[in-house]
Amino acid sequence: MQTVETLNEGLKRAFTLKITAADIDSKVDAEVKRVAPQIRMPGFRPGKVPINLVRKMHGEALTQDALNSSIQEGIQKLIADHKLRPAMQPSVSLEGEYSVGGDAEVKVELEVLPDVPTPSIEGLKLERLTVPVQDSEVQEQLKQLADQQKRWDDAAEGHAATTGDQVVMDFAGKVDGVAFEGGTGEGMAVELGSGRLIPGFEEQLEGVKVGDEKQLNVTFPEDYGAKDLAGKAATFDVKITAVQTAGETKIDDDMAKAFGLQDLEQLTGLLKGQIEQQLNGLTRTHMKRKLLDQLAAGHDFPVPPSMVEAEFDQIWHQLVHETEHEEDPAAALAELENERDEYRAIAERRVRLGLLLSEIGTANGVEVTAQEMNRLIAQAAQQYGPQDRQRFIQYVQQEPMAAAQLRAPLFEDKVVDFLFDKAEITDREVTKEELEAAIESDDGFSSGTHVHDHDNHKPKKKAGKKAEASDEAGEEKPAKKPAAKKAKAEEAPAAEGDALVEAEPVKKAATKKAPKAAEGEGEEAAPKPKKAAAKKKADAE
Repeated sequence: MQTVETLNEGLKRAFTLKITAADIDSKVDAEVKRVAPQIRMPGFRPGKVPINLVRKMHGEALTQDALNSSIQEGIQKLIADHKLRPAMQPSVSLEGEYSVGGDAEVKVELEVLPDVPTPSIEGLKLERLTVPVQDSEVQEQLKQLADQQKRWDDAAEGHAATTGDQVVMDFAGKVDGVAFEGGTGEGMAVELGSGRLIPGFEEQLEGVKVGDEKQLNVTFPEDYGAKDLAGKAATFDVKITAVQTAGETKIDDDMAKAFGLQDLEQLTGLLKGQIEQQLNGLTRTHMKRKLLDQLAAGHDFPVPPSMVEAEFDQIWHQLVHETEHEEDPAAALAELENERDEYRAIAERRVRLGLLLSEIGTANGVEVTAQEMNRLIAQAAQQYGPQDRQRFIQYVQQEPMAAAQLRAPLFEDKVVDFLFDKAEITDREVTKEELEAAIESDDGFSSGTHVHDHDNHKPKKKAGKKAEASDEAGEEKPAKKPAAKKAKAEEAPAAEGDALVEAEPVKKAATKKAPKAAEGEGEEAAPKPKKAAAKKKADAE
Protein backbone atom coordinates (compact mmCIF):
# COMPACT_ATOMS: atom_id res chain seq x y z
CA MET A 1 0.00 0.00 0.00
CA GLN A 2 1.36 3.39 -1.00
CA THR A 3 0.53 6.68 0.78
CA VAL A 4 0.99 10.19 -0.64
CA GLU A 5 0.20 13.38 1.30
CA THR A 6 -1.61 15.83 -0.98
CA LEU A 7 -2.59 18.59 1.47
CA ASN A 8 -1.08 19.98 4.67
CA GLU A 9 -2.65 23.34 5.33
CA GLY A 10 -3.44 24.53 8.85
CA LEU A 11 -5.48 21.77 10.45
CA LYS A 12 -6.48 20.22 7.13
CA ARG A 13 -4.82 17.10 5.77
CA ALA A 14 -5.42 15.02 2.64
CA PHE A 15 -3.81 11.80 1.43
CA THR A 16 -4.09 9.38 -1.46
CA LEU A 17 -3.88 5.68 -0.64
CA LYS A 18 -3.04 3.23 -3.41
CA ILE A 19 -4.23 -0.28 -2.64
CA THR A 20 -2.73 -2.75 -5.10
CA ALA A 21 -4.65 -5.52 -6.80
CA ALA A 22 -2.26 -8.01 -5.19
CA ASP A 23 -3.21 -6.79 -1.69
CA ILE A 24 -6.92 -7.12 -2.44
CA ASP A 25 -6.52 -10.51 -4.13
CA SER A 26 -4.57 -11.94 -1.22
CA LYS A 27 -7.39 -10.98 1.14
CA VAL A 28 -9.95 -12.58 -1.17
CA ASP A 29 -7.89 -15.79 -1.29
CA ALA A 30 -7.67 -15.91 2.49
CA GLU A 31 -11.42 -15.34 2.85
CA VAL A 32 -12.27 -17.98 0.20
CA LYS A 33 -10.19 -20.56 2.07
CA ARG A 34 -11.90 -19.59 5.31
CA VAL A 35 -15.49 -19.91 4.05
CA ALA A 36 -15.01 -22.82 1.61
CA PRO A 37 -15.55 -25.56 4.25
CA GLN A 38 -18.92 -23.99 5.09
CA ILE A 39 -20.20 -23.78 1.49
CA ARG A 40 -22.75 -26.34 0.32
CA MET A 41 -23.42 -27.04 -3.37
CA PRO A 42 -25.44 -29.78 -5.10
CA GLY A 43 -23.18 -32.59 -6.31
CA PHE A 44 -20.46 -32.00 -3.74
CA ARG A 45 -20.03 -33.34 -0.26
CA PRO A 46 -20.21 -30.73 2.55
CA GLY A 47 -16.94 -28.84 2.73
CA LYS A 48 -15.63 -30.27 -0.54
CA VAL A 49 -16.70 -27.55 -2.97
CA PRO A 50 -13.68 -26.59 -5.14
CA ILE A 51 -12.02 -23.27 -4.33
CA ASN A 52 -12.44 -21.98 -7.89
CA LEU A 53 -16.23 -22.53 -7.72
CA VAL A 54 -16.45 -20.76 -4.35
CA ARG A 55 -14.58 -17.81 -5.82
CA LYS A 56 -16.83 -17.81 -8.90
CA MET A 57 -20.01 -17.84 -6.78
CA HIS A 58 -18.96 -15.35 -4.11
CA GLY A 59 -15.98 -13.56 -5.59
CA GLU A 60 -17.68 -10.22 -6.21
CA ALA A 61 -18.98 -9.90 -2.65
CA LEU A 62 -15.68 -11.12 -1.19
CA THR A 63 -13.75 -8.62 -3.34
CA GLN A 64 -15.90 -5.75 -2.06
CA ASP A 65 -15.38 -6.89 1.52
CA ALA A 66 -11.63 -7.18 0.92
CA LEU A 67 -11.52 -3.66 -0.56
CA ASN A 68 -13.43 -2.19 2.40
CA SER A 69 -11.17 -4.01 4.83
CA SER A 70 -8.06 -2.78 3.04
CA ILE A 71 -9.31 0.80 3.12
CA GLN A 72 -10.01 0.64 6.88
CA GLU A 73 -6.61 -0.89 7.57
CA GLY A 74 -4.97 1.73 5.37
CA ILE A 75 -6.64 4.61 7.21
CA GLN A 76 -5.68 3.22 10.62
CA LYS A 77 -2.06 2.76 9.46
CA LEU A 78 -2.08 6.26 7.96
CA ILE A 79 -3.22 7.77 11.26
CA ALA A 80 -0.66 5.79 13.24
CA ASP A 81 2.29 6.41 10.90
CA HIS A 82 1.65 10.16 10.65
CA LYS A 83 0.68 10.46 14.33
CA LEU A 84 -2.57 12.19 13.42
CA ARG A 85 -5.32 13.13 15.85
CA PRO A 86 -8.49 13.40 13.73
CA ALA A 87 -11.02 15.97 14.92
CA MET A 88 -13.87 14.22 13.13
CA GLN A 89 -14.40 11.03 11.18
CA PRO A 90 -12.18 11.21 8.06
CA SER A 91 -13.86 11.66 4.67
CA VAL A 92 -13.06 8.70 2.43
CA SER A 93 -13.81 8.34 -1.30
CA LEU A 94 -12.67 6.15 -4.18
CA GLU A 95 -10.89 7.97 -6.99
CA GLY A 96 -12.72 6.96 -10.16
CA GLU A 97 -14.43 3.61 -10.76
CA TYR A 98 -12.90 0.53 -9.20
CA SER A 99 -12.49 -2.45 -11.54
CA VAL A 100 -12.13 -5.97 -10.14
CA GLY A 101 -8.56 -7.13 -10.59
CA GLY A 102 -7.17 -3.58 -10.65
CA ASP A 103 -5.57 -1.22 -8.16
CA ALA A 104 -7.75 1.10 -6.05
CA GLU A 105 -6.96 4.72 -5.26
CA VAL A 106 -8.59 6.20 -2.18
CA LYS A 107 -8.76 9.86 -1.19
CA VAL A 108 -8.71 10.53 2.57
CA GLU A 109 -9.50 14.02 3.87
CA LEU A 110 -9.56 15.02 7.52
CA GLU A 111 -9.01 17.77 10.03
CA VAL A 112 -6.66 17.23 12.94
CA LEU A 113 -6.82 18.53 16.45
CA PRO A 114 -4.63 21.56 17.13
CA ASP A 115 -1.63 21.48 19.42
CA VAL A 116 -3.30 22.99 22.46
CA PRO A 117 -0.82 25.18 24.38
CA THR A 118 -0.25 24.12 27.96
CA PRO A 119 -3.29 25.63 29.68
CA SER A 120 -2.56 28.21 32.35
CA ILE A 121 -4.45 27.17 35.47
CA GLU A 122 -2.50 29.18 38.01
CA GLY A 123 -3.96 32.33 39.48
CA LEU A 124 -7.60 31.40 38.95
CA LYS A 125 -9.86 33.48 41.18
CA LEU A 126 -13.55 32.76 41.62
CA GLU A 127 -16.39 34.11 43.70
CA ARG A 128 -18.84 31.61 45.14
CA LEU A 129 -22.30 33.11 45.55
CA THR A 130 -24.11 31.23 48.30
CA VAL A 131 -27.77 31.37 49.28
CA PRO A 132 -28.94 30.26 52.74
CA VAL A 133 -32.16 28.29 52.83
CA GLN A 134 -35.01 30.48 54.04
CA ASP A 135 -37.61 29.08 56.42
CA SER A 136 -40.27 30.82 54.36
CA GLU A 137 -39.30 28.80 51.29
CA VAL A 138 -39.52 25.55 53.24
CA GLN A 139 -42.95 26.56 54.50
CA GLU A 140 -44.05 27.37 50.95
CA GLN A 141 -43.00 23.90 49.83
CA LEU A 142 -44.93 22.39 52.74
CA LYS A 143 -47.98 24.38 51.71
CA GLN A 144 -47.68 23.15 48.12
CA LEU A 145 -47.48 19.57 49.36
CA ALA A 146 -50.57 20.15 51.47
CA ASP A 147 -52.38 21.57 48.43
CA GLN A 148 -51.48 18.44 46.47
CA GLN A 149 -53.01 16.34 49.22
CA LYS A 150 -56.35 18.12 49.18
CA ARG A 151 -59.24 15.99 50.33
CA TRP A 152 -62.29 16.37 48.10
CA ASP A 153 -65.71 15.91 49.66
CA ASP A 154 -69.00 15.81 47.77
CA ALA A 155 -70.67 19.20 48.01
CA ALA A 156 -74.11 19.64 49.54
CA GLU A 157 -77.04 18.91 47.24
CA GLY A 158 -77.72 21.85 44.92
CA HIS A 159 -74.29 23.41 45.51
CA ALA A 160 -73.16 25.55 42.53
CA ALA A 161 -69.50 25.06 41.61
CA THR A 162 -67.22 28.02 42.18
CA THR A 163 -63.50 28.76 41.96
CA GLY A 164 -61.58 26.31 44.15
CA ASP A 165 -64.17 23.55 43.79
CA GLN A 166 -63.53 20.36 41.86
CA VAL A 167 -65.88 19.35 39.08
CA VAL A 168 -66.08 15.78 37.76
CA MET A 169 -67.52 15.47 34.27
CA ASP A 170 -68.04 13.45 31.13
CA PHE A 171 -67.36 15.36 27.92
CA ALA A 172 -67.37 15.11 24.14
CA GLY A 173 -65.59 17.69 21.97
CA LYS A 174 -66.20 18.57 18.34
CA VAL A 175 -64.63 20.86 15.74
CA ASP A 176 -67.00 21.87 12.93
CA GLY A 177 -69.46 19.32 14.31
CA VAL A 178 -66.97 16.42 14.00
CA ALA A 179 -65.51 14.60 17.02
CA PHE A 180 -61.70 14.66 17.20
CA GLU A 181 -59.10 12.40 18.75
CA GLY A 182 -58.50 13.04 22.44
CA GLY A 183 -61.63 15.17 22.80
CA THR A 184 -63.86 12.63 24.56
CA GLY A 185 -63.66 11.28 28.10
CA GLU A 186 -65.48 10.26 31.24
CA GLY A 187 -64.98 11.01 34.91
CA MET A 188 -62.40 13.74 34.39
CA ALA A 189 -61.82 15.92 37.46
CA VAL A 190 -60.65 19.52 37.28
CA GLU A 191 -60.21 22.15 39.96
CA LEU A 192 -61.85 25.39 38.82
CA GLY A 193 -59.35 28.21 38.66
CA SER A 194 -56.35 25.90 38.27
CA GLY A 195 -55.76 27.02 34.68
CA ARG A 196 -54.98 23.47 33.61
CA LEU A 197 -57.50 23.37 30.77
CA ILE A 198 -57.61 25.40 27.58
CA PRO A 199 -58.62 29.06 28.02
CA GLY A 200 -62.32 29.66 28.65
CA PHE A 201 -63.16 26.06 29.57
CA GLU A 202 -63.03 26.28 33.36
CA GLU A 203 -64.74 29.67 33.46
CA GLN A 204 -67.84 28.25 31.75
CA LEU A 205 -68.11 25.58 34.45
CA GLU A 206 -68.68 28.21 37.14
CA GLY A 207 -72.13 27.70 38.66
CA VAL A 208 -72.76 24.14 37.38
CA LYS A 209 -74.48 21.59 39.63
CA VAL A 210 -74.55 17.80 39.72
CA GLY A 211 -76.58 16.48 36.80
CA ASP A 212 -76.26 19.62 34.68
CA GLU A 213 -75.62 19.20 30.96
CA LYS A 214 -74.08 22.08 29.10
CA GLN A 215 -72.39 22.97 25.83
CA LEU A 216 -69.16 24.96 26.14
CA ASN A 217 -67.69 27.08 23.35
CA VAL A 218 -63.91 27.49 23.33
CA THR A 219 -61.05 28.28 20.94
CA PHE A 220 -57.76 26.42 21.01
CA PRO A 221 -54.70 28.69 21.37
CA GLU A 222 -52.78 29.55 18.21
CA ASP A 223 -49.65 27.93 19.67
CA TYR A 224 -51.45 24.79 20.84
CA GLY A 225 -49.28 21.68 20.63
CA ALA A 226 -51.62 19.68 18.37
CA LYS A 227 -51.32 21.61 15.10
CA ASP A 228 -54.58 20.23 13.68
CA LEU A 229 -56.44 21.93 16.57
CA ALA A 230 -54.39 25.12 16.99
CA GLY A 231 -56.52 28.25 16.59
CA LYS A 232 -59.73 26.34 15.90
CA ALA A 233 -63.13 26.90 17.54
CA ALA A 234 -64.62 23.87 19.29
CA THR A 235 -67.67 22.86 21.29
CA PHE A 236 -67.71 20.51 24.27
CA ASP A 237 -70.85 18.80 25.49
CA VAL A 238 -70.35 18.18 29.20
CA LYS A 239 -72.35 16.33 31.85
CA ILE A 240 -71.54 17.09 35.48
CA THR A 241 -71.34 13.90 37.55
CA ALA A 242 -69.97 15.41 40.76
CA VAL A 243 -69.19 18.74 42.41
CA GLN A 244 -66.71 18.58 45.30
CA THR A 245 -65.34 21.03 47.82
CA ALA A 246 -61.84 20.97 49.29
CA GLY A 247 -61.37 19.78 52.83
CA GLU A 248 -58.58 21.23 54.92
CA THR A 249 -55.21 19.44 54.89
CA LYS A 250 -53.24 20.28 58.01
CA ILE A 251 -49.48 20.57 57.90
CA ASP A 252 -48.69 18.15 60.70
CA ASP A 253 -47.29 14.71 61.49
CA ASP A 254 -50.27 13.03 59.84
CA MET A 255 -49.51 14.75 56.53
CA ALA A 256 -45.87 13.62 56.77
CA LYS A 257 -47.00 10.04 57.44
CA ALA A 258 -49.14 10.19 54.30
CA PHE A 259 -45.84 10.57 52.45
CA GLY A 260 -44.38 7.53 54.17
CA LEU A 261 -42.30 9.55 56.67
CA GLN A 262 -42.14 9.46 60.46
CA ASP A 263 -43.19 12.99 61.35
CA LEU A 264 -43.31 16.61 60.21
CA GLU A 265 -39.76 17.23 61.41
CA GLN A 266 -38.40 14.61 59.02
CA LEU A 267 -40.46 15.96 56.12
CA THR A 268 -39.27 19.50 56.83
CA GLY A 269 -35.66 18.33 56.94
CA LEU A 270 -36.01 16.53 53.62
CA LEU A 271 -37.53 19.56 51.94
CA LYS A 272 -34.81 21.82 53.34
CA GLY A 273 -32.16 19.46 51.99
CA GLN A 274 -33.81 19.41 48.60
CA ILE A 275 -33.92 23.21 48.43
CA GLU A 276 -30.29 23.39 49.55
CA GLN A 277 -29.31 20.99 46.78
CA GLN A 278 -31.09 23.12 44.18
CA LEU A 279 -29.39 26.28 45.44
CA ASN A 280 -25.99 24.57 45.39
CA GLY A 281 -26.67 23.67 41.76
CA LEU A 282 -27.25 27.33 40.94
CA THR A 283 -24.06 28.29 42.79
CA ARG A 284 -22.06 25.75 40.81
CA THR A 285 -23.55 26.93 37.51
CA HIS A 286 -22.46 30.50 38.19
CA MET A 287 -18.97 29.47 39.31
CA LYS A 288 -18.50 27.24 36.29
CA ARG A 289 -19.47 30.01 33.89
CA LYS A 290 -17.00 32.39 35.49
CA LEU A 291 -14.31 29.70 35.36
CA LEU A 292 -14.91 29.11 31.65
CA ASP A 293 -14.82 32.86 31.02
CA GLN A 294 -11.34 33.03 32.54
CA LEU A 295 -10.11 30.05 30.54
CA ALA A 296 -11.52 31.50 27.31
CA ALA A 297 -9.92 34.87 27.96
CA GLY A 298 -6.50 33.33 28.56
CA HIS A 299 -6.30 30.97 25.59
CA ASP A 300 -6.70 31.46 21.86
CA PHE A 301 -5.76 28.88 19.24
CA PRO A 302 -7.25 27.62 15.96
CA VAL A 303 -9.94 24.95 16.19
CA PRO A 304 -11.08 22.47 13.52
CA PRO A 305 -13.78 24.06 11.32
CA SER A 306 -15.63 20.73 11.09
CA MET A 307 -16.04 20.60 14.88
CA VAL A 308 -17.23 24.21 14.93
CA GLU A 309 -19.71 23.47 12.16
CA ALA A 310 -21.07 20.43 14.02
CA GLU A 311 -21.45 22.46 17.21
CA PHE A 312 -23.08 25.35 15.37
CA ASP A 313 -25.54 22.97 13.71
CA GLN A 314 -26.65 21.70 17.13
CA ILE A 315 -27.14 25.23 18.47
CA TRP A 316 -28.89 26.43 15.33
CA HIS A 317 -31.22 23.46 15.11
CA GLN A 318 -32.40 24.07 18.67
CA LEU A 319 -32.95 27.79 18.10
CA VAL A 320 -34.81 27.31 14.81
CA HIS A 321 -37.04 24.73 16.48
CA GLU A 322 -37.91 27.21 19.22
CA THR A 323 -38.85 29.95 16.74
CA GLU A 324 -41.64 27.65 15.50
CA HIS A 325 -43.47 28.32 18.76
CA GLU A 326 -43.23 32.10 18.59
CA GLU A 327 -46.32 34.20 17.94
CA ASP A 328 -44.75 35.20 14.61
CA PRO A 329 -42.38 32.36 13.60
CA ALA A 330 -41.30 34.08 10.37
CA ALA A 331 -40.29 37.29 12.17
CA ALA A 332 -38.52 35.33 14.91
CA LEU A 333 -36.56 33.34 12.32
CA ALA A 334 -35.61 36.50 10.45
CA GLU A 335 -34.33 38.05 13.68
CA LEU A 336 -32.38 34.88 14.40
CA GLU A 337 -30.77 34.94 10.96
CA ASN A 338 -29.32 38.36 11.79
CA GLU A 339 -27.44 36.75 14.68
CA ARG A 340 -26.07 33.77 12.74
CA ASP A 341 -22.46 35.02 12.89
CA GLU A 342 -22.72 35.59 16.62
CA TYR A 343 -23.85 32.01 17.23
CA ARG A 344 -21.10 30.68 15.00
CA ALA A 345 -18.59 32.53 17.18
CA ILE A 346 -20.26 30.99 20.23
CA ALA A 347 -19.88 27.53 18.70
CA GLU A 348 -16.17 28.18 18.12
CA ARG A 349 -15.74 29.26 21.74
CA ARG A 350 -17.48 26.13 22.99
CA VAL A 351 -15.24 23.85 20.94
CA ARG A 352 -12.10 25.68 22.11
CA LEU A 353 -13.17 25.44 25.76
CA GLY A 354 -13.89 21.74 25.35
CA LEU A 355 -10.41 21.11 23.96
CA LEU A 356 -8.90 23.13 26.80
CA LEU A 357 -10.74 21.15 29.47
CA SER A 358 -9.79 17.90 27.79
CA GLU A 359 -6.13 18.95 27.71
CA ILE A 360 -6.22 20.04 31.36
CA GLY A 361 -7.83 16.78 32.44
CA THR A 362 -5.37 14.63 30.48
CA ALA A 363 -2.33 16.58 31.72
CA ASN A 364 -3.41 16.31 35.35
CA GLY A 365 -4.48 12.68 35.45
CA VAL A 366 -8.23 13.32 35.64
CA GLU A 367 -10.06 10.18 34.54
CA VAL A 368 -13.39 8.41 34.66
CA THR A 369 -12.90 5.11 36.47
CA ALA A 370 -14.19 1.77 35.23
CA GLN A 371 -16.64 1.71 38.14
CA GLU A 372 -17.97 5.16 37.23
CA MET A 373 -18.22 4.14 33.59
CA ASN A 374 -20.19 1.02 34.48
CA ARG A 375 -22.57 3.17 36.50
CA LEU A 376 -23.03 5.57 33.57
CA ILE A 377 -23.81 2.68 31.23
CA ALA A 378 -26.29 1.17 33.69
CA GLN A 379 -28.06 4.52 34.12
CA ALA A 380 -28.27 5.09 30.37
CA ALA A 381 -29.60 1.56 29.85
CA GLN A 382 -32.61 2.36 32.04
CA GLN A 383 -34.18 4.37 29.21
CA TYR A 384 -34.64 1.13 27.26
CA GLY A 385 -37.04 -1.72 27.84
CA PRO A 386 -35.82 -4.78 29.77
CA GLN A 387 -35.34 -6.76 26.56
CA ASP A 388 -33.09 -4.10 25.00
CA ARG A 389 -30.96 -3.09 27.99
CA GLN A 390 -28.37 -5.85 27.64
CA ARG A 391 -28.04 -5.18 23.91
CA PHE A 392 -27.42 -1.50 24.68
CA ILE A 393 -24.77 -2.34 27.28
CA GLN A 394 -22.98 -4.65 24.82
CA TYR A 395 -23.13 -1.96 22.14
CA VAL A 396 -21.52 0.66 24.38
CA GLN A 397 -18.83 -1.79 25.50
CA GLN A 398 -17.96 -2.59 21.87
CA GLU A 399 -18.34 0.87 20.31
CA PRO A 400 -15.74 3.45 21.45
CA MET A 401 -17.78 6.41 20.18
CA ALA A 402 -20.82 5.44 22.21
CA ALA A 403 -18.68 5.05 25.31
CA ALA A 404 -17.08 8.45 24.67
CA GLN A 405 -20.49 10.11 24.51
CA LEU A 406 -21.40 8.74 27.92
CA ARG A 407 -18.01 9.52 29.44
CA ALA A 408 -17.66 13.12 28.26
CA PRO A 409 -20.10 14.95 30.61
CA LEU A 410 -18.71 13.26 33.73
CA PHE A 411 -15.13 13.82 32.58
CA GLU A 412 -15.86 17.52 32.14
CA ASP A 413 -17.44 17.79 35.58
CA LYS A 414 -14.38 16.17 37.13
CA VAL A 415 -12.05 18.57 35.33
CA VAL A 416 -14.14 21.51 36.52
CA ASP A 417 -13.99 20.20 40.10
CA PHE A 418 -10.21 19.86 39.76
CA LEU A 419 -9.99 23.50 38.68
CA PHE A 420 -12.25 24.60 41.52
CA ASP A 421 -9.77 22.98 43.92
CA LYS A 422 -6.90 24.87 42.28
CA ALA A 423 -8.67 28.26 42.29
CA GLU A 424 -8.68 30.88 44.99
CA ILE A 425 -12.34 31.09 46.00
CA THR A 426 -14.05 33.78 48.04
CA ASP A 427 -17.59 33.39 49.36
CA ARG A 428 -20.35 35.97 49.27
CA GLU A 429 -23.86 35.45 50.58
CA VAL A 430 -26.63 36.66 48.28
CA THR A 431 -30.35 36.16 47.84
CA LYS A 432 -31.73 33.58 45.46
CA GLU A 433 -33.02 36.37 43.21
CA GLU A 434 -29.55 37.94 43.05
CA LEU A 435 -27.97 34.59 42.15
CA GLU A 436 -30.55 33.92 39.45
CA ALA A 437 -30.00 37.44 38.07
CA ALA A 438 -26.23 36.84 37.99
CA ILE A 439 -26.74 33.62 36.03
CA GLU A 440 -29.24 35.28 33.71
CA SER A 441 -26.78 38.08 32.92
CA ASP A 442 -24.07 35.66 31.80
CA ASP A 443 -23.67 34.73 28.16
CA GLY A 444 -25.57 31.51 27.78
CA PHE A 445 -24.39 29.35 24.91
CA SER A 446 -21.07 31.13 24.94
CA SER A 447 -20.33 29.71 28.37
CA GLY A 448 -20.84 26.14 27.23
CA THR A 449 -18.26 23.63 26.12
CA HIS A 450 -17.79 20.77 23.74
CA VAL A 451 -15.56 18.19 25.40
CA HIS A 452 -13.27 16.26 23.10
CA ASP A 453 -12.32 12.71 23.96
CA HIS A 454 -8.61 12.25 23.30
CA ASP A 455 -8.95 8.48 23.49
CA ASN A 456 -11.18 8.39 20.44
CA HIS A 457 -10.32 11.67 18.70
CA LYS A 458 -13.97 12.27 17.95
CA PRO A 459 -16.41 14.92 19.18
CA LYS A 460 -18.95 14.29 21.88
CA LYS A 461 -22.50 14.22 20.61
CA LYS A 462 -25.47 15.49 22.54
CA ALA A 463 -27.35 12.75 24.27
CA GLY A 464 -30.60 13.87 22.78
CA LYS A 465 -32.31 13.72 26.16
CA LYS A 466 -33.66 17.34 26.97
CA ALA A 467 -33.95 18.68 30.48
CA GLU A 468 -35.56 22.03 31.27
CA ALA A 469 -33.38 22.75 34.32
CA SER A 470 -30.19 20.94 33.39
CA ASP A 471 -28.11 20.97 30.18
CA GLU A 472 -25.53 18.26 29.70
CA ALA A 473 -21.82 18.99 29.73
CA GLY A 474 -22.26 22.60 30.73
CA GLU A 475 -24.03 23.67 27.57
CA GLU A 476 -26.11 26.63 28.63
CA LYS A 477 -28.76 28.61 26.85
CA PRO A 478 -27.92 31.67 24.71
CA ALA A 479 -28.10 35.18 26.05
CA LYS A 480 -29.89 36.43 22.94
CA LYS A 481 -32.09 33.46 22.28
CA PRO A 482 -35.55 34.39 20.94
CA ALA A 483 -38.21 34.29 23.60
CA ALA A 484 -39.68 31.11 22.19
CA LYS A 485 -42.70 29.62 23.91
CA LYS A 486 -42.53 25.93 24.72
CA ALA A 487 -45.09 23.74 23.03
CA LYS A 488 -48.03 23.08 25.35
CA ALA A 489 -48.27 19.44 24.33
CA GLU A 490 -46.27 16.98 22.27
CA GLU A 491 -47.64 15.78 18.96
CA ALA A 492 -48.47 12.22 19.91
CA PRO A 493 -51.50 9.91 19.74
CA ALA A 494 -54.09 11.61 21.90
CA ALA A 495 -55.22 9.96 25.09
CA GLU A 496 -58.61 10.45 26.66
CA GLY A 497 -58.99 14.12 27.56
CA ASP A 498 -55.67 15.24 26.10
CA ALA A 499 -57.26 17.88 23.91
CA LEU A 500 -58.46 19.82 26.94
CA VAL A 501 -55.16 20.12 28.70
CA GLU A 502 -53.35 23.43 28.52
CA ALA A 503 -50.66 23.14 31.16
CA GLU A 504 -50.32 19.58 32.47
CA PRO A 505 -51.84 16.12 32.02
CA VAL A 506 -55.40 15.67 33.19
CA LYS A 507 -55.74 13.71 36.42
CA LYS A 508 -58.73 11.57 37.22
CA ALA A 509 -60.46 12.00 40.55
CA ALA A 510 -59.02 10.30 43.64
CA THR A 511 -55.91 8.89 41.98
CA LYS A 512 -53.17 10.83 43.77
CA LYS A 513 -50.47 8.83 45.48
CA ALA A 514 -48.40 10.00 48.37
CA PRO A 515 -44.68 10.26 47.59
CA LYS A 516 -42.31 8.33 49.81
CA ALA A 517 -38.78 8.84 50.95
CA ALA A 518 -36.38 7.13 48.60
CA GLU A 519 -34.16 4.34 49.80
CA GLY A 520 -30.47 4.36 48.98
CA GLU A 521 -27.13 4.48 50.72
CA GLY A 522 -28.54 5.99 53.87
CA GLU A 523 -29.80 9.14 52.17
CA GLU A 524 -33.45 10.15 52.00
CA ALA A 525 -34.95 12.01 49.10
CA ALA A 526 -37.64 14.56 49.78
CA PRO A 527 -41.06 14.29 48.19
CA LYS A 528 -41.13 16.33 45.04
CA PRO A 529 -43.59 19.21 45.41
CA LYS A 530 -44.79 21.15 42.40
CA LYS A 531 -42.64 24.11 41.52
CA ALA A 532 -44.29 27.49 41.22
CA ALA A 533 -45.08 28.20 37.58
CA ALA A 534 -43.48 31.62 37.75
CA LYS A 535 -40.24 30.30 39.18
CA LYS A 536 -37.33 30.74 36.77
CA LYS A 537 -35.39 27.65 35.86
CA ALA A 538 -31.64 28.00 35.67
CA ASP A 539 -29.28 25.96 33.56
CA ALA A 540 -27.24 23.80 35.88
CA GLU A 541 -24.60 21.22 35.13
